[in-house]
Amino acid sequence: MKWIVQLFCLVIPFIGLAQNTKPNIIFIVTDDQRWNALGVAGNTIIQTPEMDALANSGTYFKNAFATTPICAASRASILTGLYERTHDYTFQKSKLQKPYADIIFPKILKEQGYHVGFFGKLGVIIDNAKQYFNESDFYDRGDAEDRRGYFYKTINKDTVHLTRYSGYQAQEFIKNAPTDKPFCLSVFFSAPHGHDPSVQQYFWQSKSDSLYKNTLIPNPLLSEDKYFNQLPLEVRQGLNRTRWKWRFDTPEKYQNSIKGYYRMITEIDNEIGSIRQLLKERGLSDNTIFIILGDNGYFTGDRQLADKWLMYETSIRVPLIIYDPRKQHPSKIDAMVLNIDVTKTILKMAGVQPPKNYQGLNLENFVSNGNVPSNRKSILIEHLWKLKDIPSSEGIRTERWKYFRYRFIHAPEELYDLKNDPLETINLALNTKYAPILKQLRQLCDKKIKAYQSEKLCLDEPENKAITF
Repeated sequence: MKWIVQLFCLVIPFIGLAQNTKPNIIFIVTDDQRWNALGVAGNTIIQTPEMDALANSGTYFKNAFATTPICAASRASILTGLYERTHDYTFQKSKLQKPYADIIFPKILKEQGYHVGFFGKLGVIIDNAKQYFNESDFYDRGDAEDRRGYFYKTINKDTVHLTRYSGYQAQEFIKNAPTDKPFCLSVFFSAPHGHDPSVQQYFWQSKSDSLYKNTLIPNPLLSEDKYFNQLPLEVRQGLNRTRWKWRFDTPEKYQNSIKGYYRMITEIDNEIGSIRQLLKERGLSDNTIFIILGDNGYFTGDRQLADKWLMYETSIRVPLIIYDPRKQHPSKIDAMVLNIDVTKTILKMAGVQPPKNYQGLNLENFVSNGNVPSNRKSILIEHLWKLKDIPSSEGIRTERWKYFRYRFIHAPEELYDLKNDPLETINLALNTKYAPILKQLRQLCDKKIKAYQSEKLCLDEPENKAITF
């Protein structure tokens, strides 16, 4: 009997040690941060030292993309690991349907023993948050037509910016997390999204007033009239142009808006630094993975546009950094990767088997082994919301080519040679020399669409016309 007790005493600590060796995961998502609004991406103006440090000591994905460049659908894809073509969630949907909500990564981690928290802009309507998260607080910009859109949350009765509030909640979660289980903390910032109802659009904290003050921001790419005039009429008259007039249509407005946009990103970077410092103080930094992802790209005046939604690189390309302190292989990855890859990767890093119907890839091989070859040859890109002011489109991207088409308007197909024309200025779709490539990519697009549609878990829900954008 004595030897059984001794064995029991040896086994219990071993089991506890095994539980504690699972990594903590901190997943940060920014709103409308374009891929190169980041120092490590080559931006010599913006100050993002914490994100740059994580990228330079971890894994920086140079060619990461949002499968759908709009926040609601993109965030649903990030949560479910599925294309919009499959999960069918975007604006004007009443909620994420249950078969898809049942496979979101936080719910799976919670069921597998992780302490799961979420703070900030979920961007997806779900029922009963307690079944998915141990701790959660969902919020986005407020309805006020001024700075109160970003300044309405309080800490100790002091009103603070949403970025500071999300950072504060993240730190409180870490301080109070159980010590006998790993945690997964998601912080989805509302910044640097412009506050649409306001004349000023961009709001930051007073501490950032002097940032970029004496800096001259270079002109946007493809800002000449000819690039705007090449766009379909519906795009030229749509919301992308309307918001350009709000934010970028004069040199003064452009300078003020980009500086505000950059200040808001730097403030997110500040919060990441504070979180990292707290982890170090609590002895957690060596076992905590950081993942930083943008929800979609952003036109900062490029083509005389001011948002996302389209299939151009500026719109679909996003920042992605994975820092795993357990790995000592800093790398910059060339391969095409997707937002839905992050979902599968989070579960695999946690030692949890992802659902078989997840459509992304596991990125651990890049994190462990660096810039290795990828088997992915093409990606589907899409924006399916049927809205007059934001023309819907779909397409295919390979390492060399970009093909896309609009879905509900009469507009030419577009084809770009990304190797020789990375800014996508010359549409080759009407050039007979490229007809075979155009046909091949068109067929590939149709094939992928059919495949992802066949993987739906339930019937699509009709749009709720009462919901406005």
